[in-house]
Amino acid sequence: MNGVVLAGGLGTRLYPLTKITNKHLLPVYNRAMITYPIECLVRAGIKNILVVTGGNNPGDFLRILGNGKLYGADRINYAYQEGEGGIADALALAEAHAAGGRICVVLGDNIIERNIAAAAEDYRKQEKGARILLKEVQDPRRFGVPVFENGALQAIEEKPKNPRSKYAVTGIYMYDNQVFDFIKTLSPSQRGELEITDVNNIYIQQGTMSWSILEGWWTDAGTFESLLNASNLVAEGGANNI
Repeated sequence: MNGVVLAGGLGTRLYPLTKITNKHLLPVYNRAMITYPIECLVRAGIKNILVVTGGNNPGDFLRILGNGKLYGADRINYAYQEGEGGIADALALAEAHAAGGRICVVLGDNIIERNIAAAAEDYRKQEKGARILLKEVQDPRRFGVPVFENGALQAIEEKPKNPRSKYAVTGIYMYDNQVFDFIKTLSPSQRGELEITDVNNIYIQQGTMSWSILEGWWTDAGTFESLLNASNLVAEGGANNI
């Protein structure tokens, strides 16, 4: 299973910091944000990684990450997303990297306390389909929210006003090679993007979506508040230390 880190976008919620650099290059406590999802994959035994970047300063990713050896990767490759096409649009650039196999995708602003090794191993044993990682949160309205009926996952609702569970879909996804065919069937949402929630709902409708509960704390770092929270959490307890 190969890894993909999605680190595109313009990071408008972190403007004016992102006027001069990509948000994924901003510091979380004592190192660049992008290094945390890289190490998340490495700790799960996923060491062949593609970083999909975009916006301004794409060359700075190479300056920080190099070939990935410093962070335990066997190799890091790079792709560039033009425009603001959404998460699924960025993921489409990873088709050649997947090489017909499975991928584990981590959004570039996701930071976790522990690791995803157990979930990755469960997915390797899964015959086909996809797996998402869920986490109970205080305000699920900010996220994609899973809907369960009698313990079965029925759908994912994106940023619902009245969430039907206390769980959020974290920015960690595992897919088989069907994902690229599914992306090709998508139409842009009202905000003009190809939505990863639509991809996940196709797997759910197909009956091949599974899930794991993420242990330890989890946060994104895409707003000033969450960036500060992420830095404080890392400073207090560390994260993804190999």
